[in-house]
Amino acid sequence: MALPIEFITRTRALLGEEYDKLEAALQADVPVSIRINRNKGTKAPSTPQVGWSETGYYLPERLSFTFDPLFHAGAYYVQEASSMFLEQAIRNFVSEPVKCLDLCAAPGGKSTHLLNLLPEGSLLVSNEVIRTRSNILAENITKWGNPNNIVMNNDPEDIGRLTHLFDVIVTDVPCSGEGMFRKDTDSTGEWSVANVNLCAARQRRIIHDIWNALKPGGLLIYSTCTYNTEEDEDNIHYIIEELGAEALSIPIREEWQITGPLRHAHPVYRFFPHKTKGEGFFLAALRKASGEVDEIIRPKSKNKKDKGKAAPVIPPVVNKWIQEPDSFRMEIFNDT
Repeated sequence: MALPIEFITRTRALLGEEYDKLEAALQADVPVSIRINRNKGTKAPSTPQVGWSETGYYLPERLSFTFDPLFHAGAYYVQEASSMFLEQAIRNFVSEPVKCLDLCAAPGGKSTHLLNLLPEGSLLVSNEVIRTRSNILAENITKWGNPNNIVMNNDPEDIGRLTHLFDVIVTDVPCSGEGMFRKDTDSTGEWSVANVNLCAARQRRIIHDIWNALKPGGLLIYSTCTYNTEEDEDNIHYIIEELGAEALSIPIREEWQITGPLRHAHPVYRFFPHKTKGEGFFLAALRKASGEVDEIIRPKSKNKKDKGKAAPVIPPVVNKWIQEPDSFRMEIFNDT
């Protein structure tokens, strides 16, 4: 696999002499790992366990999963080992039933994981902005078999209108994918510094779009599958400085060989394939300020002719459409 020259130069500047070990690891075989579904009685395989996941296991080789009925029955999920570190963030900071949003959820690895991790009585909302991918997401969650889930196909900006609805928001944001070079060798041809900067800006926009939906004191989990600091440490620093979030420390074990920050001093968690058995991954957990009260965002009319007009009156008949109408506040948005 030929790596882009600019990627080599930039990553060597980050890692120094350690870069050669990373490059050697990127030429090695890709580890295979699965996460079993104990709710379906799946027994643990007699293979090494993923250190940071109670239900994650490595396999000696990649199997033909599509020919396995247990795979289609949701007995296990084929998931990259590094991304299972989400488990540590949830176990350390979520102990009571919550409303959780998995914002960029397809194809469903983190959502199916969350369905097993969140305390009983929780609700998981899994969102995917791309329509075709949301269908795959819904299919995988159906196979997994937990009813406390809603699948949506919405833009993050739409979800941001749900003021202070979610206790936890998981954002595995779209990134430049450097951590997937070994797994998807074609992705090296799509990489560029311009794309890195584009992704970093998009990630900040996504966080701004959904920040209003996170409750004061709520938990934001930010992750990428890339190595550069623009999409990782720099964006975490931006969220802390601009949105007033607090970066949280996650207890880890030395034998996991997880790397800390390469820039800034905030607690973040990096997975490099020459140190941990998995692909490249980055994760940070942030707490929204508990005293913060966001302004409720109202849809604005785009029609200049509507300016100065009185707000439309809600017809009384709508109160007959629902039980306990006093518990709801009706609004008219366009013609809806």
